[in-house]
Amino acid sequence: MLHVNDLTYRIEGRMLFDQATLFLPAKTRMGLVGRNGTGKSTLFRLIRGEIQPETGDTRVQKGARIGWVAQEAPGGDESLMDVVLAADTERAALLVEAETATDPHRIAEIQTRLADIESHTAEARAGSILSGLGFTGEEQRRPCREFSGGWRMRVALAATLFARPDLLLLDEPTNYLDLEGVMWLQSYLKSFPGAVLVISHDRDLLNGAMQKIAHLKDGKLTVFDGGYDDFEKALAEKQRLQMKLVEKQEAERRHLQSFVDRFKAKASKAKQAQSRVKRLEKMQVIATTVDDPIAPFDFPNPQRRMAPPIVRMLDMAVGYEPDKPILKGVSLNIDPDDRIGILGRNGAGKSTLAKLLNDKLEPCEGFLRKHKKLQIAFFAQHQIEHLSPEVSAYQHVIELMPDATEAQRRARLARFGLPGDRQETPAKHLSGGEKARLLFNLITFEGPHLLILDEPTNHLDMDSRAALISAINTYEGAVVLISHDRHLIETCVDRLWVVGDGTVKQYDDDIETYRQSLLGRVPRDPNAKKKASPPDEKTQRRRDKAVQREALKPIKAEIARWEKEADRLRGIIEVIDKGLSAPGLYEKDPKTATDLQIKRAKAVDLLDAAEMNWLEAEERLEAAQAE
Repeated sequence: MLHVNDLTYRIEGRMLFDQATLFLPAKTRMGLVGRNGTGKSTLFRLIRGEIQPETGDTRVQKGARIGWVAQEAPGGDESLMDVVLAADTERAALLVEAETATDPHRIAEIQTRLADIESHTAEARAGSILSGLGFTGEEQRRPCREFSGGWRMRVALAATLFARPDLLLLDEPTNYLDLEGVMWLQSYLKSFPGAVLVISHDRDLLNGAMQKIAHLKDGKLTVFDGGYDDFEKALAEKQRLQMKLVEKQEAERRHLQSFVDRFKAKASKAKQAQSRVKRLEKMQVIATTVDDPIAPFDFPNPQRRMAPPIVRMLDMAVGYEPDKPILKGVSLNIDPDDRIGILGRNGAGKSTLAKLLNDKLEPCEGFLRKHKKLQIAFFAQHQIEHLSPEVSAYQHVIELMPDATEAQRRARLARFGLPGDRQETPAKHLSGGEKARLLFNLITFEGPHLLILDEPTNHLDMDSRAALISAINTYEGAVVLISHDRHLIETCVDRLWVVGDGTVKQYDDDIETYRQSLLGRVPRDPNAKKKASPPDEKTQRRRDKAVQREALKPIKAEIARWEKEADRLRGIIEVIDKGLSAPGLYEKDPKTATDLQIKRAKAVDLLDAAEMNWLEAEERLEAAQAE
């Protein structure tokens, strides 16, 4: 279906493709992965013929139709249904011709072709796709202009899917979808009749719907069989074998060099030594595929631990108009180390709940209590656009660190993956991932107690998502997570809340059960979990992690207690030292000086004991976490 042959292409002198080759067979679903900036979207432009390569070419099977989602979303007076139906241009043209055709043979040809392309089911198919992407039957009849940009992009995606092209190119299709939409898309692509090439960082989509993974790195395309997990295992094995070959080659190189060094001056061994010199010269370095390390995220922990709950909601309602609540009857708590995932379709009220927790909305009725010293950090995609476009990352940090040295400020940015050459770049010229890293740096600066993340992964590649997961799981405060990335939710949260039917409720089953219920394979009855199959491995790990987190609470509390005691004693010693440093103290008041020295010695002993207890508790915590 698709051939990429010895493709070479540069942008501003930077090599993106270096004789890259790829073959996508017909009716094969392939995911395209790689670090941000490696050229994945550029490859799509080359396939579509929008730009031309320096050498090589891309070829699509003759007569095959290519489908992709246009950058400009529909926004006119046409209804969503009409926009989607119009995407099948052959059907639309045949229907127009059928209205005016008079030749009986041509009329018969038109009707036969309409039957072949299942024209009679077109509206039902279009409605099914729109419904899967989150549009109700009533919304499908409304004009496009009434919807926001994100929802109109869903319409564009629906139109592309409805057209059923022979080759479907999708570039990050999940960025405008909620978790429910991603689950539906995964199921839809599994039965898509044509070939599919998808750029995505959504692990679950790549695992659940793709048959092959193409990896773009260093200008080359390498294809692996299976989903993303299979790709990771195969890549790790390839790296392991390559490293063994490298070690073997280095051992041989050392052996040959040793022989040359020992015998090059001996006439009897000169020929053998010269032979080994030639072998050394011909020995080619084995290329390895070890990835460059990705910069971590580093979320400062809260300075002090708070008693649970830090947030309490009781029979609460919230909305944008007092008499029209979006959510009501909400009675839930958030504890200091909770990990909560929020599920629910877009428009159900997830963002409304996030705004309530972030003090952007007040409850219409009921009770909402937050700890009076609670510090909240809120991350949402729209905030990225609110960064001052002309201001550099370094200038953003100056406002938060006015008394710090330049080295301290730059070190802070570097900890979040912004190296020196990007710290002076105006925000408008930073990539989406770099903007996200800068925003994470700014919002978590003070060490918040509660971190609210609304779709934090849209601009992050797979390696950056792994770094974000590590940071969330290391962070000691509470986390509320809204995301369409199922893998992120499964690896980071212990509790699930579902937003729907005008309220928010605790969900006691796992993500897989939730997915099955959305696809209509299990009943929505709350008692259905009693009949559910045993939890899968990921779910069991999530539950085990929740149990472990609960078991570690006493040790963490002890650590915090000894840290606080050590800080108190250091403060006492500092005060005593100031007293002892008073001019003429030993001559004017030797008794006070002696008393202060005795008190200092006692404080030092107590500090040593507190620090020892703190270290022992830390060791117990590390041992417990390693189990």
